[in-house]
Amino acid sequence: MPLDKKRLKRRGFNQAEEIAKVLSEILDIPLINDALLKIKETLPQVKLSEKDREENIKGIFLCQKPEKIKNKKTLLVDDVYTTGSTMEEAARILKKAGAKEVWGIAVARG
Repeated sequence: MPLDKKRLKRRGFNQAEEIAKVLSEILDIPLINDALLKIKETLPQVKLSEKDREENIKGIFLCQKPEKIKNKKTLLVDDVYTTGSTMEEAARILKKAGAKEVWGIAVARG
């Protein structure tokens, strides 16, 4: 799951991308980490109600390289899955851009 530029700069790494790198190696599947872009800063989801989470993530993603996911099965990787709002929004954008299937996996349940 992509981070916005400000959060990535502050943190210095994307924890979901680090998990995805390991999964990519273990499963022997390509890592595509530049197709989905987070274009809007958001409040941390952990502090929000389910309704506020859904509002917080509307319009935050852009598929900037649809050719990389068009007609492909895609696996979204995130660190924590709580309500599924972020994963659902990212999947919606990837499907709209032409992904054949979108699956999601997270390391922890919040």
